[in-house]
Amino acid sequence: MITKIHKVDVLHPDPGIIKEAGEVIKKGGLVAFPTETVYGLGGDALDPGAAQRIYAAKGRPSDNPLIVHICETGALKELAAHIPDKAAILCERFWPGPLTMIFRKRPVVPDETTGGLDTVAVRMPDNRAALEFIRAAGGFIAAPSANLSGRPSPTTAERVLEDMDGRIELILDGGSSVIGLESTIVDLTSDTPLILRPGYVTEGMLKEAVGEALYDPAVFQKPSADTRPRAPGMKYRHYAPEGELKIIKGEEERVISYIRKRCEELKNSGKKAAVIASEDTFSRYDAFRVINIGKRSDEEAIAGGLYESLRQCDDEGVEFIFSEEFMTPRLGTAIMNRLTKAAGYEVIEV
Repeated sequence: MITKIHKVDVLHPDPGIIKEAGEVIKKGGLVAFPTETVYGLGGDALDPGAAQRIYAAKGRPSDNPLIVHICETGALKELAAHIPDKAAILCERFWPGPLTMIFRKRPVVPDETTGGLDTVAVRMPDNRAALEFIRAAGGFIAAPSANLSGRPSPTTAERVLEDMDGRIELILDGGSSVIGLESTIVDLTSDTPLILRPGYVTEGMLKEAVGEALYDPAVFQKPSADTRPRAPGMKYRHYAPEGELKIIKGEEERVISYIRKRCEELKNSGKKAAVIASEDTFSRYDAFRVINIGKRSDEEAIAGGLYESLRQCDDEGVEFIFSEEFMTPRLGTAIMNRLTKAAGYEVIEV
């Protein structure tokens, strides 16, 4: 299969390109497309075969549910068996945007799309090209991130092509993703909204909108082998680079001292080591590769650069990666959720 790439202006997408992408979906094919979070790998959400092709293209376990992307809020009633009042408030406040909500599903949503669950995850992205593509494809696009399962999510079309070349029909190149982390996921099947994956829409923002929201304990725990994932990212290793990643946590000087010592040891043994550090400290490291991920005060820069930093390490054949902790005030929970999973929960306190 030859994978085609079309550049699209996310503010003024070419109708001809959008129509072509929609036709690919209607014929059962797969299209990678830009969103404000990361690039998605889209197929017809109501076609069981399309879901199976998404799993195959990614090498993704089929019990890992897919998010259904829609282009207008009215489409939600076709997917969800019940839409609570709090959902309507969240739709009004955060859609289109980086929030996914989980509902009891209607029979029209195939089990292949939901990983066998009786619930469906739904989002409306804040990207005009994505919305027009979803509309042209029939209105319901199942889409995980457009990368091989387990790898860092792609925030550019070039990174999509690295993983999906020859596996899918088309990539819509809309430039770099604005946010760079996947959407917040909230389960609305019980009275209290339950956060299953942290993201750009924070716990505080949810509480401000609907009065209450709780984190699922699984967000902060390493999942067991028999865990059944209720949302993407809850069970399997995600976002991981090829090199061995460890997070070093503690007082700043102790963290710097530890990482410097480990990098020197690895250099002396002929190994390539990298450090992911803030702008405040990166100049104090000496390693094969030192990545300045941004100022700690610029949370958006850290979030937006995380996956690209991990991919850069892969580009250069880095064998060991040491990352500082980035528990920043607003997005820290989301950043560290992704980084901790990428590290396989390997956190060293010094």
